[in-house]
Amino acid sequence: MAERRKRPVTKSGKPRKRKGVKLEPTSFAPAQLRLGDDAPAEVKELSAQIEADGGAVLAAYREPLGGHPLLFAALPVDKVEPTPFQRDVSDAHVLKLTRAMDKTRRYLDPIIAVREDGRYHTPNGGHRLTAVKELGAKSILALVVPEKEVAYQILALNIEKAHNLREKALEVMRMVRDLAQGGSKRTETDLTLELEEPALVTLGFAYDQRGRLSGGAYAPALRKVDGWIDGDLSEAVAERERRAAVILEFDEAVSEAVEKLRARGLTSPYLKAFVVARVNPLRFMKGKAPPFDELFATMTKRARGMDPGKIRTEDVARTGGAPEPE
Repeated sequence: MAERRKRPVTKSGKPRKRKGVKLEPTSFAPAQLRLGDDAPAEVKELSAQIEADGGAVLAAYREPLGGHPLLFAALPVDKVEPTPFQRDVSDAHVLKLTRAMDKTRRYLDPIIAVREDGRYHTPNGGHRLTAVKELGAKSILALVVPEKEVAYQILALNIEKAHNLREKALEVMRMVRDLAQGGSKRTETDLTLELEEPALVTLGFAYDQRGRLSGGAYAPALRKVDGWIDGDLSEAVAERERRAAVILEFDEAVSEAVEKLRARGLTSPYLKAFVVARVNPLRFMKGKAPPFDELFATMTKRARGMDPGKIRTEDVARTGGAPEPE
């Protein structure tokens, strides 16, 4: 059996830090994490609010990495709901959770929650919350965070179920819209942790208009030319909607090219991937990629002008890649 690969360590025997990780954790010993009478004022106020809302604070402590205060609480389940910009709940995943909880008769995975106007929003617990409600529980265990901005750190916090591209994109789009509608003056560059990458935001606005968009086929090219938008989020929303319209126009051109190829008798599941690869000039370019609008204008024009008579079956076969989504 091959020996398991070990992570590099320093001379002291400690694991080396991952590239890009800058966190210096607190030096608190376990007993020092417990909060008592020395809890910050905002924690004491939040504790009183939870009790007034019908919940129960079970513990107050500091998390061990950043030393941020948290409350471990039991909350009335009918006062907890997902953040309004969270991805849609997967019925199959909820079914899996309810069956596991029914079999074990246990709930051991607290959600994260933030309080707002007497209710609690969870950025990472939509599936668990739905499962607990379906099973008829009256309470749900939660780590209640005093800082409301944590609710927007969806992608970094979500541990329930791996996001696919569409789910990620729609979540960050909903988040940007929610913040913009709330009058936030933050910029996209203030939210790089929450938004993850510029292409996700543009794809989110495109998916919102066309749920069956083949975003996975367009993402590699989009990542090369999309970037963060200057100005506050209301300005960013307008520009993202414009960029999404460009992507949707390209999607229409690709779909038209695919239909032409099918009419010629080509039925490969890789037709869309083939068309995108065929019209993408980036694979032949050296140096910096062209601007967003220039690239997609070129690709759209090439897709609309594609001559199916010049395409051979073996050309498509060599494309490979993932089949088109059903």
